[in-house]
Amino acid sequence: MGIGAITSSSTYAPQASAPARSGTRTQSAQQEYSAEDQAKIDKLKARDLQVRQHEQAHLAVAGGLATSGATYTYQRGPNGVNYAVGGEVNIDTSPGSTPEETISKARQIQAAALAPADPSGQDRSVASSAAQMAQKAQAEISEKQRQVALSYGQSEKQATIDIFA
Repeated sequence: MGIGAITSSSTYAPQASAPARSGTRTQSAQQEYSAEDQAKIDKLKARDLQVRQHEQAHLAVAGGLATSGATYTYQRGPNGVNYAVGGEVNIDTSPGSTPEETISKARQIQAAALAPADPSGQDRSVASSAAQMAQKAQAEISEKQRQVALSYGQSEKQATIDIFA
């Protein structure tokens, strides 16, 4: 069983976490942070949302091929909150039991890998591998059809059916 990970890598360069601010905090009280800290918090919040949406897009399309839920890597912000800055969804990238099943599965893998609005390099790599898997399965089908046609004395042109049509 092959497992491929479709991921979202961080475009926000993680830095060492700032030490937790001293003093008492209440959830209802609004903390005041330096302009620099507030900018970091805002960037981390935006990245967290982007990463979570990205991974949810993969999950929504992967369906039964997902072998896990989304997993995230986190960075602690100056406010002490952990924000997702990267993530991945593992999917089953093994071939199907038949060439036809492999083609169907490869199409779903490609769709899951390219589901986010901004596929990562790893996402594109998984989609490319799935396309190669589908091409190999199509070649198997074509070869089987050619063999059947030859065994019945038909010409190769008459027996070839393109599944992608």
